[in-house]
Amino acid sequence: MLETETFLHDWTGQIAAPLVLVRNSVKPEWVDEYHHLNMAHYLTICDQANWAFWNWINAPLQTIAARQGHEYAIVENHVTYTGELAEGAGFSIETQLLDVDAKRFVLFHRVLDAQGNLSATNEAKMLGFNLDSRRAEAWQPQVAERLAQVLAAHAPLGRPEQAGQGIALSRR
Repeated sequence: MLETETFLHDWTGQIAAPLVLVRNSVKPEWVDEYHHLNMAHYLTICDQANWAFWNWINAPLQTIAARQGHEYAIVENHVTYTGELAEGAGFSIETQLLDVDAKRFVLFHRVLDAQGNLSATNEAKMLGFNLDSRRAEAWQPQVAERLAQVLAAHAPLGRPEQAGQGIALSRR
């Protein structure tokens, strides 16, 4: 199995709004011919935030083995690019839970450069997924309870203007 950076955080019951579970820097293998973070690797770093959130919400069950197949699958993604990140540049990702139901949740990530400027956003919809049955499933009770707590803590943040957008030529 591929080893990845999982940015493990313990669940303490304290919920920041927004969450910052990822701080990292742009790796050389993520840089393109324009000498900045390649557009595909914005999804790479936002997926770090997805995993950090998932591991945090499941703590202390922070491995796939410990979760016994009760995972998630990403079923939709939307990225906006508003700035640049060069090789070696530090970044952080703010994560906000936008919505949740019995089997799905939506995360919104803001990728910030080291000065706090917005470089990109990513909105991702996750589906509860059982790796053994290869089928959708409802969240495990602890996960469902924690998702509800995070949603309540994040509600005062409001909905980001980039959330829910599709791709269009017309000005929004």
